Amino acid sequence: MRALPASARACIACAVLAAALCVAPAAPPSAGVPWAPVTLLALVCAACERLPHRTLTPPVLLAGAFLLPPAAAGLVAVPGALAGRVEQRPAGVRRLWHAAQLSLAACAASYVFGLAAPGRPGGFPAALPPALAAALAFSLVSAALDGAIRVTAERRAPGTAWRGLLPGPLLPVLVFGPTGLMTAVLWRSAYGPPAALLVLLPISVSSWFLDRYERERAAHQATIRALVQAVDLKDRYTRGHSERVGRASVLIARELGMAGERLEALRFAGILHDIGKLGVPTRLLRKVGPLTPEERRVIQLHPEYGHEMVRGIGFLDEARAAILHHHERLDGSGYPYGLRGCQIPLFARIVAVADAFDAMTSTRSYSRARPVPAALAELDRCAGTQFDPRMVEALSEALGRNGWHPTVTAGNGAGTTLTECINLPSGNVPSTRDPITGATRHGGDG
Repeated sequence: MRALPASARACIACAVLAAALCVAPAAPPSAGVPWAPVTLLALVCAACERLPHRTLTPPVLLAGAFLLPPAAAGLVAVPGALAGRVEQRPAGVRRLWHAAQLSLAACAASYVFGLAAPGRPGGFPAALPPALAAALAFSLVSAALDGAIRVTAERRAPGTAWRGLLPGPLLPVLVFGPTGLMTAVLWRSAYGPPAALLVLLPISVSSWFLDRYERERAAHQATIRALVQAVDLKDRYTRGHSERVGRASVLIARELGMAGERLEALRFAGILHDIGKLGVPTRLLRKVGPLTPEERRVIQLHPEYGHEMVRGIGFLDEARAAILHHHERLDGSGYPYGLRGCQIPLFARIVAVADAFDAMTSTRSYSRARPVPAALAELDRCAGTQFDPRMVEALSEALGRNGWHPTVTAGNGAGTTLTECINLPSGNVPSTRDPITGATRHGGDG
């Protein structure tokens, strides 16, 4: 607790005091609190607090808010919050804060529902509007307290602290409000509490699937980060390039109407397009001076290396085609297979444009960044022979609306590197000035 700023300690103390004052009316024996439902709901809430996402906690607390007076509804949250899982320190302070937050939110929801539906809990559909109002109160109080602790504990500006929190209450209102109301209605029906708790089963199953999905997604992201970091460590001059190519690829794809999982797959394709460089000898990537024809052929194997590296990673799917073919050219003079026009996969045509654009607009040890208009003009000049004109146009339109703010790529050595090996047909003698990057060097793969 002492490690927290004084303002955060004061915020927590005020929340705990306010929660204690809200539940205090339930303490006297004369209050007539129905302890049986309070105890049962508190036990269910404590079990929900042990789940990975705590998705069931709000419906249970809202059911208590619909069944119980405010003071008793606030008590339901306390045992589970004090005994729940805490993954970060200080655990005791976090539990105390969580208990106060949930207690205050439940009290507010019960109070609002009591004002709107004095008959508690009522039936469908008459009780639905009061239930939605109560759920909104619950969500707003939770969001307000979340923002307050961000301001006091993390020193955030108030506008930043609450940004992203206030639209959030709409989803709990639409989902948790009706679920809590159904639980409360069944609780007081002839079927009793056991039937009421069955209402929570679908949300419990959904929570389990959501947890698995997020864990799998986190594993995917960790895999991508590890692969990109490996490339960045080997080819230090293009550090950050992969992420920017992924971002530019997404801009193009959105202009083409792409969305959802396919858009995510394209982002992965942009990020991993140069993963095959892990198979290229480091001495070639960092060589100073002209490449021999044999060395150039080795460099041009990196798309095939990359494709083989990610072949067994199932979630990449369509991204693999972009990794293999992002150096093909529309006129058939690219590599590794000399594909023409629409033979080149869509993802590869998108990533090729994004790759060249970032190569031109990034400052590196061997060249200064071109202005965005100049880079777009160069892409337009090469459209139809090297690049798909639709992709070039989509990038131009996207940048017109969103702009582009590239970061400077790291580079801390003298001389040039061979990371810009861009679209030169196998067997040709490369020129000393790359037609896309403008760098005076052996070529490039930006």
